[in-house]
Amino acid sequence: MDLQLVDYAIYILASAFLTIWVGDTLHRNGRPFLVSVFKEDGLADSVNRLLVVGFYLVNFGAAAILINTGSPPDSWAAMLKQTVTRIGVVLLVLGFMHFSNVFILRSIRRRDKSAPPLPPNYNPYVPAPGA
Repeated sequence: MDLQLVDYAIYILASAFLTIWVGDTLHRNGRPFLVSVFKEDGLADSVNRLLVVGFYLVNFGAAAILINTGSPPDSWAAMLKQTVTRIGVVLLVLGFMHFSNVFILRSIRRRDKSAPPLPPNYNPYVPAPGA
């Protein structure tokens, strides 16, 4: 049995499963956070879908590039080590993407909360009275 084919099969299945599972979990559980950031359900849902698509593209791309790393394994132990290392890198990419998104959205939320609210009749294109 060709160990490299077994390595590829395990790696592709594990990477795809982990990426889809994490993406789906973030999509479902991230909605309330996005609604609190954007204050609109429709906008939060759109951003949520765009984030998931970007998440999948980056992670599947990283997984596809990583499949070419390493040399053909000469034993089951070497194959397992190589597969686990690649999956570990995929998990690190997944975690980095998640925490980057949370950090950016947190900074948007914090910036919006620190700005004073505008008066209800505020229009930036109309000069203020007496100006």
